Amino acid sequence: MTDTLSIAGKTYSSRLLVGTGKYRDMAETKAAIETSGAEIVTVAVRRTNIGQNRGEPNLLDVISPDRFTILPNTAGCYTADDAVRTCRLARELLDDHRLVKLEVLGDEKTLYPNITETLKAAEILVAEGFDVMVYTSDDPIVAKRLEDMGCVAVMPLGSLIGSGLGIVNPYNLRIILEQANVPIIVDAGVGTASDAAVAMELGCAGVLMNTAIARAGNPVLMASAMKKAVEAGREAFLAGRMEKKLYATASSPLEGKFF
Repeated sequence: MTDTLSIAGKTYSSRLLVGTGKYRDMAETKAAIETSGAEIVTVAVRRTNIGQNRGEPNLLDVISPDRFTILPNTAGCYTADDAVRTCRLARELLDDHRLVKLEVLGDEKTLYPNITETLKAAEILVAEGFDVMVYTSDDPIVAKRLEDMGCVAVMPLGSLIGSGLGIVNPYNLRIILEQANVPIIVDAGVGTASDAAVAMELGCAGVLMNTAIARAGNPVLMASAMKKAVEAGREAFLAGRMEKKLYATASSPLEGKFF
């Protein structure tokens, strides 16, 4: 069975998207990402050198754009203007690359999205021809508005960035999924493999994570676990879970019993 993820006209076999921050070194970054099987790798342009700082180690020497789809993100931006400026810089550094992950944060304590600034930035970037994947709250109204504005993927949080709390509001995610016509990708909050599986079992198109892998005791082993969890969760969603019942049902039917 062919089951692929399509974003901005490009098809991917992996539904796990990973970040590049918080690893101990470049070697660990490379090993974890390769083990994860991810094909889309997000990079914080304001915190990671992808060519803007000559003479310093360049992440793209380890994570090659020839092998991975590089997804520049606007982590660390608190205004629409800063986010738009960061995306424009990424476009220049990556030879007119148009796929970006937009996130505009509200405060340093929660890293919750500033929706007003996010909407403003999304409108500008879409108008300029960017393919925008957007980090947002789990508000179904906001998610639909971002889709209608032209974002190619909507990325509601599972819980706060780096919290590891997992999917704290699956009911809002279900509403978002019911009305969506673009990929819905859980972004933020995943802490372990079961969290990723839950997101996929709900019907999400994918999961993006960084801290859950990078801050694990063994990041490479956790990357392997996350790969399997996303695949298992997706298969379970496609298979369709059994009906929940209040009372027991015998595994072996009683009809036609011999005695």
